[in-house]
Amino acid sequence: MSSAVAGHASMSEGPPHEPREAAGLASNGAPHATRRKRDLTLRATDETAGGPRRKISDRRSFDYLWRSGVAGGLAGCAAKTTVAPLDRVKILFQSHNPQFAKYAGSWAGVATAIQDIYRQDGPSGLFRGHSATLLRIFPYAAIKFLAYEQIRSVIIPSRDHETPIRRLLSGSLAGVTSVFFTYPLEVIRVRLAFETKRDSRSSLRSICKQIYHEHPYGNGTPSVTLPNAPAALQTAAGAAAQALNTVAPRSGIINFYRGFSPTMLGMVPYAGMSFLTHDTAGDVLRNQRWAKYTTLAQPENAPPGKPAPLRSWAELTAGGIAGLVSQTASYPLEVIRRRMQVGGAVGDGHRLRIGETAALIMKERGPSGFFVGLTIGYVKVFPLAAVSFYTYERMKTWLGI
Repeated sequence: MSSAVAGHASMSEGPPHEPREAAGLASNGAPHATRRKRDLTLRATDETAGGPRRKISDRRSFDYLWRSGVAGGLAGCAAKTTVAPLDRVKILFQSHNPQFAKYAGSWAGVATAIQDIYRQDGPSGLFRGHSATLLRIFPYAAIKFLAYEQIRSVIIPSRDHETPIRRLLSGSLAGVTSVFFTYPLEVIRVRLAFETKRDSRSSLRSICKQIYHEHPYGNGTPSVTLPNAPAALQTAAGAAAQALNTVAPRSGIINFYRGFSPTMLGMVPYAGMSFLTHDTAGDVLRNQRWAKYTTLAQPENAPPGKPAPLRSWAELTAGGIAGLVSQTASYPLEVIRRRMQVGGAVGDGHRLRIGETAALIMKERGPSGFFVGLTIGYVKVFPLAAVSFYTYERMKTWLGI
């Protein structure tokens, strides 16, 4: 993609070129046609819009790495800011917050929840925890997009190797990599967003301290009960449980990885399907039958084989569809993850495991409990993914990669 398409995308919404001029024909002769063609190319790429003229094509170079990281980080921040109020409400629904659980399951409930938050805390209440979100999302999105570019270049070295499976694998590995490095910030953000009582708000420092000192089994120790087993077996089981309690960490850094297992499991379909769907939708939109309506003119300095850049509406559509598909594929695991993350803030405070959390959700609400908040999730994820991919692609263009 050219380094200057982004800044001029909205001014290039017309057809990429006129057939008569593309053919080099004009009533006043070939030189005039050539000059007009050159002018059209300059307008389409917008060399004067502020983007660098030099194309950085070596994906392993330091220049490409930091530029793709910055582009990804800014894309993530822009997307999260767009949907921050909806994200706050969705977290309250997913984590079964006692004050807002009654609103879950309907559009009216979403509106009522937003009104309650606004009435109680004002506009800032809708962005509760957003500062922690931005602190997390910049490195998360930067690592995700940077890792995707690098992993994709290895798994898909050329267009001849491009298959849906390779795209899915590239996206999944990129998502897992980014989550591993930024997950503690996600736990802090969720705990901040979960709090609703004005008089008992916790500071960022106190939240971190509270999470650090929480115990996985409350104030007691894990026990094993085998009523029908021989006495010797019961004794051995008790000794094993005691040994596990001694060896297993009861508090500390591990508490910042609550819900990490379902997150990693959920990231495989989420990030994988997100990148796969976005790239596939891009291919469909670039089909030659309607390319003149969906793509911009190919910049002169674009590397060989580089797909033509999509128009703004087409890029936003591809990103939005990618968000819907990926959200559907990973939502049940996301609900489990949210409940595990707030485990220390509700109940007896012990650290729930995947199976325990799933059983608890099933007992409380049945199968539909794994899809609580999915409606608002759809409303949130479409603009989230659309803005994210759009900003990333335009920032890549502006930064010359």
